[in-house]
Amino acid sequence: MSSTSALRRLPGSDARLGEVLAALSARFAGDAGAHDAAASFPHDNFAQLHAHGLIAQVVPRAHGGGGAGLAQARRIVAALAGGDAATALVLTMTYLQHRAIARADSHWPAALREQVFASAVQEGALINSLRVEPQLGSPARGGLPATVATRVADGWRVSGRKLYSTGIPALRWLAVWARTDEVQPRVGVFLVPGPAAGIAGVRIVENWNHLGLRASGSHETVLDNVWIPPDHAVDIRPPSAWAPAGASQADLDANADQQAWMVVLLGSLYDAVARAASAWLNDFVRERAPGSLGAPLATLPRVQEAVGEIAALLRVNQVLLDDAAARTDAGEPPAIADSGLLKFTVTGNAIRAAELALQLSGNHGLSRNHPLERHYRDVLCSRIHTPQNDSILLAAGRAQLGM
Repeated sequence: MSSTSALRRLPGSDARLGEVLAALSARFAGDAGAHDAAASFPHDNFAQLHAHGLIAQVVPRAHGGGGAGLAQARRIVAALAGGDAATALVLTMTYLQHRAIARADSHWPAALREQVFASAVQEGALINSLRVEPQLGSPARGGLPATVATRVADGWRVSGRKLYSTGIPALRWLAVWARTDEVQPRVGVFLVPGPAAGIAGVRIVENWNHLGLRASGSHETVLDNVWIPPDHAVDIRPPSAWAPAGASQADLDANADQQAWMVVLLGSLYDAVARAASAWLNDFVRERAPGSLGAPLATLPRVQEAVGEIAALLRVNQVLLDDAAARTDAGEPPAIADSGLLKFTVTGNAIRAAELALQLSGNHGLSRNHPLERHYRDVLCSRIHTPQNDSILLAAGRAQLGM
């Protein structure tokens, strides 16, 4: 079966998609511990995703993709995250970029849009945004990037350093946040071919050695005078035009939609990790029967109560995520502030659920011989994604106080 034929068949067969996702999740789970321990990138996982047409699911049908909405993308990400969160994170970033490019009011040139989409459909090409820098930090908190795009006669030359380049060992495209070297610099997105394209001037510094999501390949990337064609300056504007006060209504609407996609997909990912932790715990307490008790731990009321609390946390997550996905697919995404509160609630619930699982399992849960400690490390990473908790709560507090 070709990737294109699989791609066109899966969305039309809900049962078949469920079977594929279940099989891939189990397969990914089998190797997730080894990839985590070695911090090795799971290249084969993405070959499997492409073979089943899943990398291009969010690419519009008009461009040969699956045309998935947010609810469908959420389903895919959640299923895969239950097997390997790192793989699901890289796929999520590609889905978010495909959504941004596909939007009707996207600033992407038509030819460039078609090139990115075609590479996803035909080759399983991955794309991610490179924004964070050693000095700037996250641009969500303001400031000009140090990465510079210099205009030359036949295009642009891009130079700089980017941190947390999730998926960089396999990325075909890099949506690089940079400024021009003009007297009055403009800021925006420049499309740079990634390492998977074999282009000169893109170097990976393999320094990703984090607590969680260790197999995500979120290394530092160095761009050294990389040439790109003129039309690869996708969307560059004066810095003031990127501020909320300078945004058009179309941009504000697009931002709300994109924020909803980001929060729902990342929320689904971390919720799925918590569900994997819960599933492991349920098996453990049903099977573990200490000699002093003479019965499985699952018979203890305090264990049943804690498992019930986990179920309550995850049920809230399901309702919130399903509702946000449905509203967004209906063209009515939550306001940006509400999306922030959704992220705060869902990720907080996921972390709490994993913590409860660890408390109940004790040393067994902390052992590297079991996946629970990895699930806990992975779910903690939910706190670092934009918007972060301090920004979410500050905005919510000011809104409540009318400030």
